[in-house]
Amino acid sequence: MARLRKAARVWRSATARAAAEQVMVAGDAAALSLDLAALFTRGAPLEVELGAGRGDFIIERAAACPEHDFLAVELAASVARLMAARAGRRALANLRVIRADARTVVNLLLPDASVAIYHLYFPDPWPKARHGKHRMLNAPMVASLARTLVAGGLIHVASDVEEWAAAMFAMLRAGRFTELAGGEVAGARGSAFGRKYLAAGKPVFAATFQNC
Repeated sequence: MARLRKAARVWRSATARAAAEQVMVAGDAAALSLDLAALFTRGAPLEVELGAGRGDFIIERAAACPEHDFLAVELAASVARLMAARAGRRALANLRVIRADARTVVNLLLPDASVAIYHLYFPDPWPKARHGKHRMLNAPMVASLARTLVAGGLIHVASDVEEWAAAMFAMLRAGRFTELAGGEVAGARGSAFGRKYLAAGKPVFAATFQNC
């Protein structure tokens, strides 16, 4: 509730709304597909965070990597607006925010071989079997991730739930992704949930997979 109240306060500010509008993808612009060239006006490598929340990770990464473009996907309208306002205040020309279901964006809106890197951090595991339909990652989604990634593209994944992490890793391997040994999964520490879990001493299960 505190997060929603904060988002509401931010959105009441005309300055914050104006900043957010600089980075928000309009609904009609993504009705059937995303025109990435129109969104970013250049052909830089694209990184996409699925379920970006308030944008703690992707805003900092976009600021640190101006040579890449970034698309932050968040379903909750209030949270997406808050993230857009935060990004807009930073005047990041290489970051756009879209309020949408991540599955819709990957399955339907993104063109083939358009993404260099996906970031998927701490998605809800929906542990009960009857809630499986709500999970972000499943076999069709894995196939869409492979379709939209460039050859050699990467997906970084992290979860605080060991069983769900193992299930996601297994789905990616079954989808012909190759798990890479070593290397830092930046969002495992840089995202809000990552920092929270690590500060509490909870284990985080993270891996990077390559589209071959």
